[in-house]
Amino acid sequence: MVQLIVGKEGKGKTKQLIDKVNEEIKGASGNIVFLDRSSKHMFELNNKVRLIDVSEYDFENSSEFAGFIYGIISQDHDIEQMYIDGIMKITKLTVEGFEEIVKKFDAISDKFNFTIIVSASVEKSELSPELQEKVIVAL
Repeated sequence: MVQLIVGKEGKGKTKQLIDKVNEEIKGASGNIVFLDRSSKHMFELNNKVRLIDVSEYDFENSSEFAGFIYGIISQDHDIEQMYIDGIMKITKLTVEGFEEIVKKFDAISDKFNFTIIVSASVEKSELSPELQEKVIVAL
């Protein structure tokens, strides 16, 4: 399952994501991974959350990023949730590309039975009805 936190840049999506991950880790039976463009939020996250700074990797497209996700999964079969902050900046996506990668994330999360929560700088109204149903927070 994929859940989305959307809104214009600077509206507080990252704070929403961090608050959600810190709340979820309290009852988690598996591992939680947080992917970010830097490690600046390291001290805001519960120390049980695995933070991965993706700025060290050069993704040319969403397929490469999906491959990166598969690599993380191959090393940790106990992932319960994965949080991705700022997906559109990480992968340099447009709204159309965002819709495509969410479909890939859906397939990955269904196959390996975990939840992916993504924040993106896009308005809910710009998304297809299918993706609008996945929005849990619109700022």
